[in-house]
Amino acid sequence: MLMIRQLVPGDEDTLEDFLLPRLETSMFLISNMRESGLEYTGERYTGDYVAAFEGDEIVAVMAHFWNGIVITQAPVHLDVLWRETLRVSERPLKGIIGPYEQVHALKRTLPLEPVALQLDRREILYSLALDDLVVPEALQTGQVTGRPAELRDVDILTRWRVGYEIEALGEEETEALWANERAMAERAVEEGNTWILEADGQPVATSAFNSRIWEAVQIGGVWTPPELRRRGYARCVVAQSLLDARAEGAQMAILFTDEDNVAAQKAYTSLGFRHVGDYYLFMLRDPLNVAV
Repeated sequence: MLMIRQLVPGDEDTLEDFLLPRLETSMFLISNMRESGLEYTGERYTGDYVAAFEGDEIVAVMAHFWNGIVITQAPVHLDVLWRETLRVSERPLKGIIGPYEQVHALKRTLPLEPVALQLDRREILYSLALDDLVVPEALQTGQVTGRPAELRDVDILTRWRVGYEIEALGEEETEALWANERAMAERAVEEGNTWILEADGQPVATSAFNSRIWEAVQIGGVWTPPELRRRGYARCVVAQSLLDARAEGAQMAILFTDEDNVAAQKAYTSLGFRHVGDYYLFMLRDPLNVAV
């Protein structure tokens, strides 16, 4: 018998039982829940979680997070879960992230004619068992070195983060963007989820984990300044971050990249990543109130 309801504290184990077998497309959901629980407070990483139950088991889940993004893991009951999630949250929608078919179907229900899109992109989803990581020769031989980012890197990380947001995520360059990315760079250093690659003692590339649990890491924010590209720096900084994650016990790495970004795809497959599915990033320039 189908039941749709909002998740509350105490539902964590049941939610993990559903999400962990779908780890490759559930990293944001798992890490946000572990970081901030199931109650929405408006704080970073919190959201309203709504799930479909058949008996005592969750068969689909969706969450509307603090930043306006809905993340879906709903292989069944997609439409009814979507409506209930927006009804529960009563907040505007900034975007949808999740498995390709689900996000594509939800996007078609939105009144998008007068709305400016920030991002509307199919992504290739990759996975790697960290025991199978192929370490680039330049990193093995010390031609380049990687390390966790430090406070002395905040200025350059801010510049690179702004560049990444504009090029990869369609953001507009504003004073607010610069201020936000500086705060995010400082947070990244504090949380220890960002790496710097150096060549001849100079920073040349960066990579980060946009989601991290003890079992796995999800790579995001890989950036090399345009003038330093096509030298293998991106794959080296990603490899260094994964070597460090493996040393701390992580067993798997996940990432997604633009289906048109052939250079990135070649870099990731050279490290041992394999194509395991398709993901979708859909974001609006301004939040949208959706009638349900």
